[in-house]
Amino acid sequence: MTDRYLPYGRQSIGEDDIAAVNRVLRGDFLTTGPEIASFEMALAGLTGAAHAMACSSGTAALHLALAGLGVGEGDICIVPAITFMATANAARYCNADVVFADVDPDTGLMTPETLEAAIGRVDGSIKAVLPVHLTGQTANMPAIKALADANGAYVIEDACHALGTETPDGPVGNCAHSNAASFSFHPVKTIACGEGGAVTTGDAALAGKIELLRSHGISRDASTFEGDADEPWRHEMTTLGWNYRMTDIQAALGRSQLGKLHAFAARRRELAEIYDAALTPLAPHIRPISRVGACDPCWHLYGVLIDFEALGQTRAGLMRGLAERGIGSQVHYMPVTSQPYYRRLYGDQTPPGATNYYERCLSLPLYVGMETGDPVHVVETLGELVGIK
Repeated sequence: MTDRYLPYGRQSIGEDDIAAVNRVLRGDFLTTGPEIASFEMALAGLTGAAHAMACSSGTAALHLALAGLGVGEGDICIVPAITFMATANAARYCNADVVFADVDPDTGLMTPETLEAAIGRVDGSIKAVLPVHLTGQTANMPAIKALADANGAYVIEDACHALGTETPDGPVGNCAHSNAASFSFHPVKTIACGEGGAVTTGDAALAGKIELLRSHGISRDASTFEGDADEPWRHEMTTLGWNYRMTDIQAALGRSQLGKLHAFAARRRELAEIYDAALTPLAPHIRPISRVGACDPCWHLYGVLIDFEALGQTRAGLMRGLAERGIGSQVHYMPVTSQPYYRRLYGDQTPPGATNYYERCLSLPLYVGMETGDPVHVVETLGELVGIK
């Protein structure tokens, strides 16, 4: 039992993190300084990526990856219907159209079968496929990459939930079966920068494009100048870019947090195992989302599937009951296809697997600062609210 409020997620900040930020605040560079390169090097080392480019958010990371690969007007990108809307929005920022793939109703993940069905609905060529590693579990990347290759499409992993997840091919982010991967460092993610994101890739040319695009398209490389390279002030905007830079303040916090990634991942796995065991008496009406088996997830979210109809409950009512008892919860996610913008653009097209997953899903508290008894308390409270002892 606990008297503390348990949010569904939160950051874990230690004195070492505070000291790292203080060093930057007392130094010469608050942005575009040496902390950026240090953070990128640490991230590349932990993911096994050849290149890592830090930016201002996970959304910016997705946009930069798509733009760097030349996605533009008239192109088509395939996105799973269950994800945060930024995955689809990034394609729209590039003026591309989105075709939504269905997901497995028990994991929320795009599968090779749902991708193939989405490909079959495309009238034209596909430019990019964006699988989402929901909750920390990975989509079947070898099969998805094979389908994308057969259709001449790039693959960009939305790995914003999956930093620290291990696969048979190594850490998520090494891009063994993709052109690029995007990450988020929002406070509820595995490591926090306050806000922040990154793209990893094995493609040096793509990395160079992303570095250019994240800072207004400006080059300070004299070898690329069209004007007088002897002018010490010269910088040239070679393409239209954005201000998607990460600050040194964020990078210092992120680099300190990366030093604890393995410990954070281990604790999240431990808490998830406690949840799994505690939920056994509530099955089949409440159970963990299904496991894909082909990865060792660093759990960003702890998701359960609830048969609200069989329990005579509503999700809203259950969430309010949990909140009244000091337990936060959240829904990840409403199908992107149900959002008014996308309904107006493409009509109502939410596929059945996404509907099934959405109608049953709920995220329970999961973060490093939880006490070992907290998952049991959460599950016991769930059982009391739905009448299962």
